[in-house]
Amino acid sequence: MNRPLRLGTRLALGLGALALAVFAIVGAVMVTSMKTFLDKRLDDQMAMSQTGASHDVEYYGKVTKLPPTWFAVVYKVENGELVAQPGDQHPDDREEFDEIAKKALTKDTLETGYLRGEGKFRLRACPIKENEIVLVSAAPMNDRDGTISQLITVSVAAFLAALVTLVVGGQALLRRGLRPLSDMADTAHDISSQDLTDSADLTVRVDGDGGGVEVDELREAFNKMLAHIDTSLAARTAAEQRLRRFIADASHELRTPLTSLRGYADLFRYAAANEPGEREKHLEKLRSEASRMSVLLDDLLLLARLDSAESEPPLRPEELDLAQIAEAAGDAFRAVRPSHSLEIDADTVTMRADATRLRQVLDNLLTNAAVHTPAGTAVSVRVRAEDGWAVVQVSDTGPGITETDQERIFDRFYRVDNSRTRQRGGSGLGLAVAQSLVHAHGGTITLASRPGATTFTIRLPRHPL
Repeated sequence: MNRPLRLGTRLALGLGALALAVFAIVGAVMVTSMKTFLDKRLDDQMAMSQTGASHDVEYYGKVTKLPPTWFAVVYKVENGELVAQPGDQHPDDREEFDEIAKKALTKDTLETGYLRGEGKFRLRACPIKENEIVLVSAAPMNDRDGTISQLITVSVAAFLAALVTLVVGGQALLRRGLRPLSDMADTAHDISSQDLTDSADLTVRVDGDGGGVEVDELREAFNKMLAHIDTSLAARTAAEQRLRRFIADASHELRTPLTSLRGYADLFRYAAANEPGEREKHLEKLRSEASRMSVLLDDLLLLARLDSAESEPPLRPEELDLAQIAEAAGDAFRAVRPSHSLEIDADTVTMRADATRLRQVLDNLLTNAAVHTPAGTAVSVRVRAEDGWAVVQVSDTGPGITETDQERIFDRFYRVDNSRTRQRGGSGLGLAVAQSLVHAHGGTITLASRPGATTFTIRLPRHPL
């Protein structure tokens, strides 16, 4: 299989073909112009020679002054016929002279012909006296043809040399100019040889300069593409790591209640056989662990549905008053958490959203505030409208959250105390669920925390979903 020529070679050959066409046109014009010029000059010389010899021909019947390589014949009309007069410069073959003399009885005539044994000549016939005397001269065209041949030879040699120089030099210049493209190709080959399945490190870039504006633009675009690929690989690796961590945490969270269920089931079976009075206590433990596992599975299912919201929208929007949802969440909080004081400052904010999911967000935030703060901590909820947005703030006066924990506070299964106990809370999915639900509504949730003041701020668009 023939390998295609490189771009530089094809450009050089194309440039050579174009130059060859230009050289051919220039050479043809130059040779034609030179031929026309020499023919005109020869015709002018013959006209001047015949004009100078007309007096001698009229009175003496012959030409007395003529270049040695020329021929001349004087014709006179005798008895109605043209008769050649004797002379020293007659050609051996006079047939061409006789023919042109007959045409020149009344006007000048120019022709090019071949004289037998002599070669190519330019013939000019002019009437010295109309219908009486005709002078025919012939000038050799060897010098003119030799000049044209020499011009063609020199032109072809010069054009061929220029063509070779242009192709070879052009190919070298093009190869040098296209070097940045070769560097980009080498970079692409280096990238293709790397294993990117487990690594997000793609620091390869195209360096150097030169090549012109277009090559600089291509180099910049190529580097931007590599930077985008590098960022995408890093995001993919981070997502895979989060997925692995999520699966590991989910497995751990599900294993704990399942282990408890298995243990309490064994105890229930033992109590049923040996201590009937203990059966109800163990049965209640079974219900509690099953309920806790059900909540965990519901949260995992909700997160999965939110992640695939394009194919399965998890929201059921309706017209609602956000203040009413905040009041309902506050009433439930006061009933369950009497150890914490709660203040609600809610303006009437109507919007279109999923009331059940927004209530779940507020419940998760209030529960988070109660679980991670000591008894007696003040908690507040504020609702207001602001420039087309519904803004909800849930604040507490607890010890605050460190900057390190704030960076990962919304990660799934992340706990501030980094423990696996349930003494201070649940599975670590509450804030992750709240963030996903807010994002599903097209809003944002942010955290600002310092010792003595922690505030979660939710911003929701009020336009219809």
